[in-house]
Amino acid sequence: MEKFFDQIRWQDLVDIAIVSFIIYKIFILVKGTRAARMLVGVGLLLAISLISRFFELYTLDWLIQNFWAQIVIVLIILFQPEIRKALAQMGETPLFHRFSSAEEMKTIEEIVKASQSLANKKIGALIVFERDVTLSEYIEIGIPLDAKVTKELLISIFHPTSPIHDGAVIIKGNRVVAAGCFLPIKLGADLSKAYGTRHRAALGITEETDAVAIIVSEETGSISLAVNGRLESNLDMEKLRQKLTNLFTKDRERK
Repeated sequence: MEKFFDQIRWQDLVDIAIVSFIIYKIFILVKGTRAARMLVGVGLLLAISLISRFFELYTLDWLIQNFWAQIVIVLIILFQPEIRKALAQMGETPLFHRFSSAEEMKTIEEIVKASQSLANKKIGALIVFERDVTLSEYIEIGIPLDAKVTKELLISIFHPTSPIHDGAVIIKGNRVVAAGCFLPIKLGADLSKAYGTRHRAALGITEETDAVAIIVSEETGSISLAVNGRLESNLDMEKLRQKLTNLFTKDRERK
């Protein structure tokens, strides 16, 4: 063992650290996107390739080696949008912009008050918070806003006369970055029939990413919170405020 460590150069450690950092960043960029599923498939092909060589399965190994020669071109064509986004993000600040505790509490308070006001009037709403996993693919198909989070803004967006009231509002940091966004809908026989499109969209986006979603039901006026693909319903202002504060306080401490 000592002989092994004696043969390790400091350059080897730096090399390993850089490669590990690059792999980590790649996983962060593709997490929650369709590219993540493709990476799983590529990993499976790599495992099959190693197995075929180990057991001397020459025909299978030949097929896989010929496939590898084309896979780079195929991946570039299939994931051109994701590659462009990744290159654009490389020089940006972290995805969930940090802001002070006072700003955070003010933003949460504005959202809680807006949710309660919408619930009292039985106006449906879907408010989604971006966290570590980017929601850029959903933001791009919505209406860009880049406005400070306020109770009045959220109420006006979800008012039935608003042309963008049907979609979701996406919040990044203390800014409303887009409205009228359409999210993936969770389907399944195990879901309650009481769940409408907003509830299913909230479950879908929070299951695929680490986003947090607030849902206001236009049928019952109840407020629900979706996290990690799970829904907690019938929240009052105090419970909603407490849960949001706990979630984003943990995010701030983790960063």
